[in-house]
Amino acid sequence: MVTVVFRPAEAAVRGKGQKVIPESSAIQRFFKEVVERNYDEVGVRNTEVQAYVSNLLAEFCEAENLYKVKDAEGRPLFDLGEMILESDPVYGPAPSFDRERQVRKHIGDYALFFTGMFPESLNACRMRRSRMEGLIDFVKAGKESYFIVSKFEHFEYTKVAPLFRKMSAEFEQLVYGLNQVKNELVAMQHPITRTPKQLIM
Repeated sequence: MVTVVFRPAEAAVRGKGQKVIPESSAIQRFFKEVVERNYDEVGVRNTEVQAYVSNLLAEFCEAENLYKVKDAEGRPLFDLGEMILESDPVYGPAPSFDRERQVRKHIGDYALFFTGMFPESLNACRMRRSRMEGLIDFVKAGKESYFIVSKFEHFEYTKVAPLFRKMSAEFEQLVYGLNQVKNELVAMQHPITRTPKQLIM
């Protein structure tokens, strides 16, 4: 059995206060191995996609990264519907199209993470409280958000646009691959399979 201990000091800071896990860290290497193995088995063999998903799991070990989208008052947004409104640069509060891309990327990540790792928690949340995301299909929101991100094809986003286009097109397969990752982590009694569930309950 592999035991991984999470230490906040392992996270580096990038951009506007966003914590990311260095690629050389033990947790990053661990998730890379687990994701590659399970994604290969379900037919998702693209190394860029595998690297993105393994990094996503490592980042979301830090609870604040799950809820890094905040409204104008600095309040973290937990509700998927509120995040979608926050991303709107025309009718919503997003001050720029860059902000739209940032929030839409997070929505794609958030939707992929919860549908892949904790699908059972989504219905439970809707039953307990009135939330906007009860009206929104997480898979549809994830696919749409990655597609929107892929439309940012110029300047610094040129190289990554095809990755998000692919992730949008294969979203359901990515979810299924994460289901398999989750099953392996549950068998290992890995802490990531418990922490986010506790946060959303």
